[in-house]
Amino acid sequence: MLQIIETINTAVNNFIWGVPAMVCIFGVGLYLSIRTNFLQIRKFPYAIKTTLGRIFRKRDASDGAITPFQAVCTALAATVGTGNIAGVAGAIAIGGPGAIFWMWVSALFGMCTKYAEVTLAVHYREINANGELVGGPMYYIKNGLSKKWHWLAYLFAAFGVLTVFGTGNATQVNTITTAINSALLNYNVISESAVSTSNLIIGIIIAILIAMILLGGIKRIGHVTEKLVPFMALLYILLGLGVILLNIQNVPAVFVSIFRGAFQPRAVTGGIVLSMFTSLKKGVSRGIFSNEAGLGTGSIAHACADTKKPVKQGFFGIFEVFTDTIVICTLTALVILCSGVPVAYGEAAGAELTISGFTSTYGSWVSIFTAVSMCCFAFSTIIGWGLYGARCIEFIFDEKIIKPFMVAYSLVAILGATVDLGLLWNIADTFNGLMAIPNLIGVFLLSGTVFKLTKEYFETEGKNA
Repeated sequence: MLQIIETINTAVNNFIWGVPAMVCIFGVGLYLSIRTNFLQIRKFPYAIKTTLGRIFRKRDASDGAITPFQAVCTALAATVGTGNIAGVAGAIAIGGPGAIFWMWVSALFGMCTKYAEVTLAVHYREINANGELVGGPMYYIKNGLSKKWHWLAYLFAAFGVLTVFGTGNATQVNTITTAINSALLNYNVISESAVSTSNLIIGIIIAILIAMILLGGIKRIGHVTEKLVPFMALLYILLGLGVILLNIQNVPAVFVSIFRGAFQPRAVTGGIVLSMFTSLKKGVSRGIFSNEAGLGTGSIAHACADTKKPVKQGFFGIFEVFTDTIVICTLTALVILCSGVPVAYGEAAGAELTISGFTSTYGSWVSIFTAVSMCCFAFSTIIGWGLYGARCIEFIFDEKIIKPFMVAYSLVAILGATVDLGLLWNIADTFNGLMAIPNLIGVFLLSGTVFKLTKEYFETEGKNA
C-alpha cells in the first residue's frame, strides 16, 4: 500500500514541481512584472525605504491586528526556514552552482508575484467573529471573483490544512531534534543510546511552546516573531559573512562557477549535471519553495496587519523575497562554495552540506551556533505555518475549530520528533506545491485590481517616489 502511495505521490510531485507548474509560476511572475513595468526593479529603492522605515517605527496595533513589522516577521518566520539551509544545499548538489543563478531569476519575478499577493490580501480581507483581521488567497478569491470561482478558495484552504502538519510542523521538529542531538553528541552530553529519549523530551517541550504561542492568538504570535526573526537572521548572516571573509580569495571563482554553471553546468560539475534545464529546474523550484512567492501563504500573515494601504503593505512582499532568497539563500550558497567543502554533484544533499561549510572554516565548536540557528529557523516556520493552518481551517469551517486545530497541531510536534517521517515529507511537499495552482489562477484573474491599486497609489501618496 505504501509503495502505491509513494508511486502516486512521486508522479504528482514531479508534475507539480516540474515543467508545467514551473512555467505557470514563472509565467505569472513575468506577466505581473511586465504589466507593472517591472515595479520590483523600478521602485526597489522606494520599496526598501518604505518597508525599513515602517520596521523601525514603534507603535501598537489595534485590537485583532498586528503591526506591519509583526506581519512581515510572521511571514518571514514561515519562509525563512530549513529550506534556506537544506534546500539551497540540495539545489547545488543536484543542479550545480548554476542553480543559484536561476534561483536569483525566480526571485526577481517572485518579488512582483508576492507584491500582488500581499496587496490583494489586504484589499480583500475580512474581520472574523473574534474581531480579528483575516485574509489570504481563499479570501481574495472569494471576495474578488464571482461565485463560479469560489471552489478555488476552498481548494486552496484544503491543501493548506493538509500541508501544515507535514511541511510546517513535523519535518521542522525533526530538523530541531537532529540539530540539538548533533550538538549534544558532539560535546558528549548524551550517548547514542539516549537519543530516542532525548527526541521524546524535545518533542514534548516544543509541543508545549507551540501551544502556548498559538493559543495566545495573533497578538502573541506577532510578539514572538518580531523578536525571533531578527535574532535568527542576524546570527546566520554574521556567521555566513565570516565564512565568506575568511575565504575571500575564493569569491571571484565562485561567482564565475555560478554564472557559467547556469548555462554550461557540465563544465563546472565535471559532466555530472548534464543539462541547463536540470540546473534551471532545481534553482527555480528551490527558490519558490524557499520564498513562497506563488504559493500565497505569506499573504495570510500580511492580511492581519494594522494598515489601510494595500500597496504599501505589498512592498513588504518585495522586501521578503529579497531578504529570503537574494540575501539568505545566496549567503548559504557562498558558505558552501567558498569554504571549499567537497560537493558530491548528482547526489542528494541537505543541511549537513551547509553545516560542513561552517565547521570546515571555523572548526567543530561552531556546531553549537549552527544548531541554535537551525532551531530558530525551524521553530519560526512552525509558528508561521500554525497561523496559516488556523486561517485555512477557519475558512472551511468556522472560528470554533481554531483552538482544537491548534492543540492537534501542537501534538504533531511529538510525532515529528520521535517517528521516521519518510514519505510524510514528500507528500507534504506535493500538497505545498498544489496550493500554488488555485492561488496563481486567483492572482492572474485579479491582476487588474493589482494594476489599478498600484496606479492609484503612485498617483497620490507615492507620486514623488
